[in-house]
Amino acid sequence: MTKDPSMTFEHPSPPAAGSPNIHPTAIVEPGAKIGEGCTIGPYSHIGQHVSIGGHTQIGSLVVIEGWTEVGSGCQISSHAILGTPPQHLKYQGEETHLQIGQQTVIREFVTINRATVEGGGRTVVGDGNFIMAYSHIGHDCILGNHIIMANGASLGGHVVIEDYANVGGITGVHQFVRIGCHAMVGAYSGIGQDVPPYMMVSGIRAKPYGLNLVGLRRHHFPPQTLKALKEASRILFFSNLNTSQALARIEAEIEALPEIKHLVEFIQASKRGISR
Repeated sequence: MTKDPSMTFEHPSPPAAGSPNIHPTAIVEPGAKIGEGCTIGPYSHIGQHVSIGGHTQIGSLVVIEGWTEVGSGCQISSHAILGTPPQHLKYQGEETHLQIGQQTVIREFVTINRATVEGGGRTVVGDGNFIMAYSHIGHDCILGNHIIMANGASLGGHVVIEDYANVGGITGVHQFVRIGCHAMVGAYSGIGQDVPPYMMVSGIRAKPYGLNLVGLRRHHFPPQTLKALKEASRILFFSNLNTSQALARIEAEIEALPEIKHLVEFIQASKRGISR
């Protein structure tokens, strides 16, 4: 059987040390900036305004477009689509940005949108995050560092997630919701109100289940801090006090550790209220 020449590809010589390794079927538009040691797999498409940091690995059939900056040492798996326009009816093609930090893992079929002008113009995903397959990060979201989003977790626009939070699989997070640091959101949850830092919530209309003790111990929080946070959790969620009364009692009765201060300030700043 004679081979069809159109179905074969010539493999170039190996790139020089430090040079990007770009598969011959990938499309990298003029103007794109590709760092040293990057790998770009078959049939991926990198847009003209994209910047990729050094030693980032991009799999096959990945699309990165718009004004998108990817940091160094990231891993982006097959079929991920990054930097697409915001899913917002008022968007008219303005220049808005997506910024992804260093050492972040983005697995298969993840989608991350750029921001809107009204939302500040920048969607941000920080360093060392693990975004599992089929997750979605909407426009104007701000994610800190070392966050885990399990398979199929979806964030509406303007969501803020602080460092070391964990969002369970098939979870939907409403627009403008905030999730505090070291919080744990159980799988199959619907998050319509803010999740305070260090706490654990779960459910279709998420309810608190107390302190995220397993996560805090894994991150070596000292016993004194765990004791204070556990008492704050009890006052906040399992007393008959309303939120304002609970915060006043926490400030009056519990040692003003940095974690307690952050918990109180996070709740005081809430605009959607917290899961109770």
